[in-house]
Amino acid sequence: MNVKRVTTGFILGWLVFLSLIKGGWLLTILVFLFILLASKEYVKILKNKGFHPSYGIMVTATVALTFLAHFNKFSLVAPAFSLLSILALMWVLFRGSQPYIANAATTILGFVYCAWFPLHLLFLRSLPAYACSKGVLSSFLGCSGLGYVILLFFVVLVTDTGCYYFGTRFGKHKLAPVISPNKTWEGAIGGSLFAVLVSMFIGWLLGFEWFHSLFTGLVITIFAQIGDLCESMIKRDAGVKDSGDTLPGHGGFLDRADSYILTTPILFYYFKYVVLTGILKVDLFMFLRTFFNV
Repeated sequence: MNVKRVTTGFILGWLVFLSLIKGGWLLTILVFLFILLASKEYVKILKNKGFHPSYGIMVTATVALTFLAHFNKFSLVAPAFSLLSILALMWVLFRGSQPYIANAATTILGFVYCAWFPLHLLFLRSLPAYACSKGVLSSFLGCSGLGYVILLFFVVLVTDTGCYYFGTRFGKHKLAPVISPNKTWEGAIGGSLFAVLVSMFIGWLLGFEWFHSLFTGLVITIFAQIGDLCESMIKRDAGVKDSGDTLPGHGGFLDRADSYILTTPILFYYFKYVVLTGILKVDLFMFLRTFFNV
């Protein structure tokens, strides 16, 4: 048993769990600190490739976007992104060095990937519950988005565990041999099936209809694996094995959170615009009617 890995995982797991339960400023501070450390890892990775994204611009973006996320000012995100992107271009123009285009592009990608995507956890946590009075856990969770966050974390955990188990036991066909040679189709499929079953159970506890639980499980497990591969792609392209060594036995913060980075925003938009309001379904229906002139 790797004592460092178990100890780090135990402490980090409880810290995250308590922050999720409490929410508010405690969760915001935890996410903010994660972003700062993950951004530093990202900059270090990209330097191995010969790129020099601006950590200062990424920190500025993190402060601005965290403020908007904490106070749920989603309507101000578009102008904030515009100003931050202009700031990244101005930095390259006045302070940057070659390669100019790559440095500007990786700076903008940096605060999108390391800051904006993870900050959706705050948006997800602030959503109202789908069925406050139906679920078995409703008396404990109340009418908050805590249930969505618990569902997210458990299904991602089960995905990672299931993919590893089925991959080591039955894996024969490589999923992405160049990017991540240890991952297999058997592991991906087995982990996905396991994750969907867990999603169905937790969804039942939260009072979801079965089809929402099923689709939520599919969304989480698919994008958790895609997120893992995307982070592996960045590291592989830069020629590094781990994003860092900050977490003993676990590598870096990006290594531990890669499965959540893409999954969290996808899950937020799914719950906000499909499950809770149905706006996306209505808009899609109206678009199709207009497109086909029905």
